[in-house]
Amino acid sequence: MVRLRGIKSRGATLSIVVLVLCGLLSSCGPDFNGLRVRIAAGTEGGVYYQLATPLASAWATQMGIEPPEVQMTAGSPDNVQRLKTGQADVGFSAADVAANANQPGAGPKFVALARIYDDYLHVVVRDDSPITSIAMLRGRRVAVGSPDSGVEVIARKLVTTGLGSYNDVDHVNLGLTDALNQLELKQVDAVFWSGGLPTKAIVDKNATTKLRLVDIGDVLPQLLRENEVYRTATIPASTYQLENSKPVTTLIVSNFLLVSSAMSDDEAEALVRGLFDARPRLVAANRAALSIDVRPAIETAPLELHPGALRYYRSIKP
Repeated sequence: MVRLRGIKSRGATLSIVVLVLCGLLSSCGPDFNGLRVRIAAGTEGGVYYQLATPLASAWATQMGIEPPEVQMTAGSPDNVQRLKTGQADVGFSAADVAANANQPGAGPKFVALARIYDDYLHVVVRDDSPITSIAMLRGRRVAVGSPDSGVEVIARKLVTTGLGSYNDVDHVNLGLTDALNQLELKQVDAVFWSGGLPTKAIVDKNATTKLRLVDIGDVLPQLLRENEVYRTATIPASTYQLENSKPVTTLIVSNFLLVSSAMSDDEAEALVRGLFDARPRLVAANRAALSIDVRPAIETAPLELHPGALRYYRSIKP
């Protein structure tokens, strides 16, 4: 009897030691060995891509996995399509594109890990351009983003609202870098872009060609009535240090980090934890990451939060 009690005692002691070690070592958590993560990240000059690169590195370290593949894509519609077809495991997307693509009958369902930051619509012209409103784009050659991109989705709605028809401008599909180069050469009259503040590609181009942002406040009331997912905001003049710019009124749309609803709860929880742990790295990559915070992160309507993400948020609730 004494021997049995001794064995039980030693067993209890061993259990306590294991529990203590598990509290100190991450190896006692879920094992992600062999896990492959592919991130649909948008255009190289955009905020999505700038955040995806350090985030991939952070996830590799934190989860003990191979560095995730960061995929250069055309933008939000391309990203959600890759999620639907299994070409990507994580994707950045604007809320309007995500909501449209997640309608019943629209294919495999995806859910949100977090709302990460808000995109601001930019209508960029040369500083020496006469264009000061959406109405003045009529008949002009306008770069509206990559084909089927989130930028094009917003550009189509804004031009249609402001001018009556999308065809009232000569719209051309160009990614941000190419569009800004064409603007510098006066091959296009204006560039549409939806991104975080500031967008590095715009900052860089202004160093060689003086740029200006166009205020779109006059067309926003009608646009917001017809599209509840959008909100209004101001881009401060100090954001880009543009020579003759004033604060401009524009629209904003939230951005989500998305995954398939089939992703395991453990993986989703780990990805969300890694997102918040990596925040200093993300801020260093782009100041848009300053908006990554637990409180707004859970505001992903009309998309649902992944149960694993919800588990993380509940675990840190005071």
